Amino acid sequence: MIGYNCKYAPVEILAGFGEQCELINNEVANFDYASSKLHPNMCSHAKAMLEEIHIGNYSELLFMNCCDSSRRIFDSSKDENVGFSYCIDLPSCGSHCAVERFKDDIINFIYSYEKYSGKSFDKELFLSAFQEKQNLPTDKFIAILGARSSKTLLDVTSACFAGIEILDLTCSNNREVLPLDADENNSLDELILKYAKALMSQTPCMRMQDIKSREALLESENCIGVIYSTIKFCDYYDFEFSRLKSLKTPIIRIETDFTNQSYGQLLTRLEGFAETINKTVNKRKNMNMNGKYFVGIDSGSTSTELVAIDKDLNIVKNVMVRTGANAGVGAKNALEKAGIDKKDIALIVATGYGRKNIDFADDNVTEITCHAKGAKHLYNDVKTIIDIGGQDSKVISLDDDGKVIGFVMNDKCAAGTGRFLENMAKVLELDMNDMANIGLNYKTDLTISSMCTVFAESEVVSLIAENHTVADIVHGLNKSVATKTKALANSAKDTDAIMMTGGVANNKGVVSELEKQLKTKIFIPEHPEFCGALGAALIATK
Repeated sequence: MIGYNCKYAPVEILAGFGEQCELINNEVANFDYASSKLHPNMCSHAKAMLEEIHIGNYSELLFMNCCDSSRRIFDSSKDENVGFSYCIDLPSCGSHCAVERFKDDIINFIYSYEKYSGKSFDKELFLSAFQEKQNLPTDKFIAILGARSSKTLLDVTSACFAGIEILDLTCSNNREVLPLDADENNSLDELILKYAKALMSQTPCMRMQDIKSREALLESENCIGVIYSTIKFCDYYDFEFSRLKSLKTPIIRIETDFTNQSYGQLLTRLEGFAETINKTVNKRKNMNMNGKYFVGIDSGSTSTELVAIDKDLNIVKNVMVRTGANAGVGAKNALEKAGIDKKDIALIVATGYGRKNIDFADDNVTEITCHAKGAKHLYNDVKTIIDIGGQDSKVISLDDDGKVIGFVMNDKCAAGTGRFLENMAKVLELDMNDMANIGLNYKTDLTISSMCTVFAESEVVSLIAENHTVADIVHGLNKSVATKTKALANSAKDTDAIMMTGGVANNKGVVSELEKQLKTKIFIPEHPEFCGALGAALIATK
């Protein structure tokens, strides 16, 4: 199998030799091999390509020199067991001179492959390899734009938007080289010149000088949502996304490192996005009409919260337990601790990362929607919710009616989350209650510069060795969490009515630092850790 890396690759030429080729675009489990060959901050997709090449998936390679990372992978692939590898320079525009140069490079590639394979280039096979133009769907669809889309992204998107067509318009999958106006009398030079023009006439990627025609990707009124894909350590598509933030069509950014280890967080983001677009939650079918309580269970990475409300929306029970190694067991423990007889429960709605694994729940809804519902119930004026949980942080924007109109989440890093503070508390030999207040009594304004949890721990150990007080160090940690959260909060459309939820909202030091950085007062409910479970219980009543 011949592997290629870019939509501008002349794959129809390979068809002219009777060869099959495949886009190198699979996720990998890790970067163990690539890390030994490449800089740690190199494009994650480039590292994933090298991992694929290393395990022997491709006997031959055709690369376009479309960016520095691609060129670096092509150079590194020379150390692999590949029979033939070739790299073609990609022009950055479709000018006459650029296309002429591109044509010459493609012809040189033909000659090189003929010499390597012993085969002759067949014009008829080449001309029969082109595909007819694909028109945009006539029904509603979700568009995936930006950098390369992974299989996981496509699968999860399809699951979250069941029944709606998913259109992959990302850089390598948005390939459309139309059939050539050519005949048997064309010389090779004439034929390949037409082909080079066709390749360069595709919807441009962000590497090209003129990208105005990319706007056509969003012109369809049937596009109900945009998922914008970016890749860690690849800047090209960050620039386009920054211009699309004002798009009227709902849009969410998904960044991937092209490993297959973040399914849960990806599912939460896309289900939350789907709930934002749909705006409504379907009426539950399994309601126990004799039940008098509605139960919400928030299964988080560290703790599981349960809230039970009556038909008048009064809270009758709220309990918290450790989630443990099994979300389902944690949820059962919470239900047992609440002491509510199952026959008295009308409906149970689960939320949080473990929501899919609570088999006795009647339905599950993302924590995005549940926190919005709970926050609106507790603070009617709320427009922005900051939720710092054990595993991630979220900033959720609401409209006047309390509907979610947008949200952002941190990446897979634990920095700025409850887990980060728990780890630092262990280093400082504090319990979480002490840590929540001690930082308020600081004398020296320390700055913890390392956002990585592992590096921050080393920095804290060094500060202890330098005889800094625990209060000063905790203040530095609180400021570090606030700084990371502020970066997320900058995306919020309204910072005049902010409410903070999640267990970290009980940390007065973090709240104080965040208020300083945002220059506004933050509303903290009496029990912020129960907001998600309360929202789930409220949804259960509908």
